[in-house]
Amino acid sequence: MKYPLDHPYSLATKAVISQVQSDALKGITQNEAVKRSQTYGLNTFKSQKQKSLWLIMLVQFKSPIVYLLVFGAAVSLYFKDVLETIAILAVIVINALIGFFMEMQARSSMNALKKMDVILAKVIRDGKTRSVPSEQLVPGDLVPLEAGDIIPADGRLVAVNRLQCDESSLTGESLPSDKTIEALKADTVIGDQHNMAFKGASVINGNGKIVITGIAAETQLGTITSLVDSSADTVTPLDKKLNKLSRKLIWITLGMTAIFAATGFIQGKSLLMIIETSIALAVAAIPEGLPIVATVALSYGMLLMARRNAIVKKLSAVETLGSTGVILTDKTGTLTENKIFADTFAFPDESVKVHIEDHELKFPDGAIKSSAENFDKLLFTGILCNNAVVNVNEINNSKPKLSGDPVEVALLQLGMAAGLDTSALLKKYVRIGEVPFSSEIMMMGTLNRTPDEDFVAAKGSVEHLLEKCSRIQSGEHIGEMDSHSKEEILLKSEQMAASGLRVLAFAYRVDKKMDERGFLTDLIYIGMAGFLDPPRMDIKGAILDCRNAGIKVVMITGDHPQTALNIARKVGLIEQDNKKVITGKELPKSDLLTKAWRKRILDTAVFARASPKQKLEIAGVFQQDGSIVAMTGDGVNDAPALKKADVGIAMGIRGTQVAKETASIILKDDSFTSIAEAVAHGREIFQNIQKFVVYLVSCNLSEIFIVTVLGVVIPAATLLPLQILFLNMVTDIFPALALGLGAGDDTVMQRPPRDPKKNIITNEKWLVIALYSTAMTSAVILAVVYCREVLHTDDRVSNNVAFITLTLTQLFHVFNMSSSGSAFFKNEITRNKFVWIALFICSGLTLMVFAVPGMRLVLGLAVLPIKLWITAITISLLPLFVIQCWKAFQKYRLHKSL
Repeated sequence: MKYPLDHPYSLATKAVISQVQSDALKGITQNEAVKRSQTYGLNTFKSQKQKSLWLIMLVQFKSPIVYLLVFGAAVSLYFKDVLETIAILAVIVINALIGFFMEMQARSSMNALKKMDVILAKVIRDGKTRSVPSEQLVPGDLVPLEAGDIIPADGRLVAVNRLQCDESSLTGESLPSDKTIEALKADTVIGDQHNMAFKGASVINGNGKIVITGIAAETQLGTITSLVDSSADTVTPLDKKLNKLSRKLIWITLGMTAIFAATGFIQGKSLLMIIETSIALAVAAIPEGLPIVATVALSYGMLLMARRNAIVKKLSAVETLGSTGVILTDKTGTLTENKIFADTFAFPDESVKVHIEDHELKFPDGAIKSSAENFDKLLFTGILCNNAVVNVNEINNSKPKLSGDPVEVALLQLGMAAGLDTSALLKKYVRIGEVPFSSEIMMMGTLNRTPDEDFVAAKGSVEHLLEKCSRIQSGEHIGEMDSHSKEEILLKSEQMAASGLRVLAFAYRVDKKMDERGFLTDLIYIGMAGFLDPPRMDIKGAILDCRNAGIKVVMITGDHPQTALNIARKVGLIEQDNKKVITGKELPKSDLLTKAWRKRILDTAVFARASPKQKLEIAGVFQQDGSIVAMTGDGVNDAPALKKADVGIAMGIRGTQVAKETASIILKDDSFTSIAEAVAHGREIFQNIQKFVVYLVSCNLSEIFIVTVLGVVIPAATLLPLQILFLNMVTDIFPALALGLGAGDDTVMQRPPRDPKKNIITNEKWLVIALYSTAMTSAVILAVVYCREVLHTDDRVSNNVAFITLTLTQLFHVFNMSSSGSAFFKNEITRNKFVWIALFICSGLTLMVFAVPGMRLVLGLAVLPIKLWITAITISLLPLFVIQCWKAFQKYRLHKSL
């Protein structure tokens, strides 16, 4: 036999059965099934190899900062400085444990796919129907399908009877797929392959049979599995920037160390003193608190976002979402309700839009007057020509729960909203005959009997139903159907379809006893109904917020192009006159994408009939253009792009398990509005990250400058490695943490996204940091020189004064982190309660190390007289005064230029 088949949907049923060596009635034999299972394997997906716990832990140490810390610990151990070694190693372990426990929350995306596998499947072998484990199905098996079944493998349909399948999780199309057996063209996209049944889809109506043409990896679901598996996790922008910053600090340290070592050799200083001071420089350069503060700030952001209905699985996704420049969103269930509603009715005399509000039918003012009779008859016909089920035992919002074909459910809901007792009507008009929907006649009809009359109810495609109509109803008048009327009806149906509606026509006939076999003749045309999966009510405002923030929102769906355009216009994604849409059929393969095609993709906001692989490629085009891409989705078909994107956002209510497992953020309320709020919070978090990075780096650079200058001028007064480590781990970390937990700027969503190519610290910020560091360094040097030259202190006391002055200078420095243009006494820093808590803790710890004899001894400190404390406090305020004067001058210049 031939396996796998090339484009089985393009082959006739006989050709498919012949090539897979099966039988349309008996299937294959049990012995043949065993042989094929040995040849082609089981109908299961390969399990994704998960990282071991040890590997997850080792990954936490993969950072330039960690490498530098390890080197510093090794050097300290070599010089037998055990306390310093323990302190540095403690920092490394704490940071690794935080990262380890966070990553354990999101280990696997592939396990979700296994949950989509059915346990048992029906199959016809040796002419008998039996149940077997779905993993034992093989190519050529004949599988019967009925409403409620989950399709166990991909197969070519060989028999159908009103068969409809819900393939929304695979194709993104909200309406069910009506199945046929006719062969299709070889270039037919998956959403239009109506003669195929796909693994993981569900049967919602009718019945049929498939001959299996694909199992395991050869199914559409298997293809998606391989795409998810092959989409490599990317290093997040935040990680890249922090690593780049770490490398820059290493080079600064090496440069300063080289300068100090050269100066020391020239001055004839001892090699031991040069090495010890170099260690102090290395410790001063390492922002030990940076990994911890970044992790805690992101974790806090995680908690806040959870309160805003967004569950974050990957810490770095919080910040990355804030830098997003493009959001690629699915349509079904994300921008729309994923429910079918009647939207528009077209009668011979008028067209009218309707909606249901609080279970009541609402019309525009003045509408439906001339067509009231037509509307009532259409509702009546839609209820009788209907196989949806009313589950009276299940109540939803005080109404019985409905199940069945979404369009037929919508018709029942419409009737209930109009005040009709659907159950009573169905009991009175007993169904005695039915012509089920089929691809041949493209309509459905029922014959319903009462003691007085027979009533024929019919609905179907406009073109096919009109062929059965000889009369037309307009209000209370019924006349002959002429060619002009037919042309007008067909033209109107085309206009409705072009607006993205699914159009059905309705007709009826009333007579005495009728033949139960040929009742679909001489029908009276009533009108048409257009059905729509409506947009979510809260979408338009959220998309406008994203636009104001400079974020491009792009729809990628597997649905029909006109439907996609219609929804895009309604939610404000595109302008009303915008007709630009790219279909999956038009898109060339990724290796054939020309520069012109890439530009066209970047300029388009609506993509329709897109396959999972094409969603992946579209995301890649935007990423290659330099954009940070967020991808939203809820279906299996979205999973590869969710993983490929910089931030994957899955819908928590409607989302499939694989989409949730693959994404880095899950929306609990499925609301696009939550995405806009999450983006705003992500931007706030980046502002906070930038503030505490500037704070930490400026403090660390001041320590480097101080050690270098004192090492050259007054070597005995230079800061000790453990003193610097105390500063970095205590008086640096707590204020930095407070900055990381602060509230953001109110204008974050009124500015375009920042350039993802820019570093956390831009060249402008480096100049500001240099100013901050120079001011703090000058204050410490001034304090040491003043104490030695004026107060005549010894080396140890001078060292202690340098330590106290630098400690207080760094604590006061937190107030310099307020945004430019803000007032000194009233800004986001002074309003941040965590800042005041941090200052209180740090002040207490500083006093404690002087008060406890053992801690004084470890840090090389001594009890100082009050005048030295007053000197240190006074001089430590000078940098704050100088910097605030400089910021006020900058504010004045900016105001004057405007």
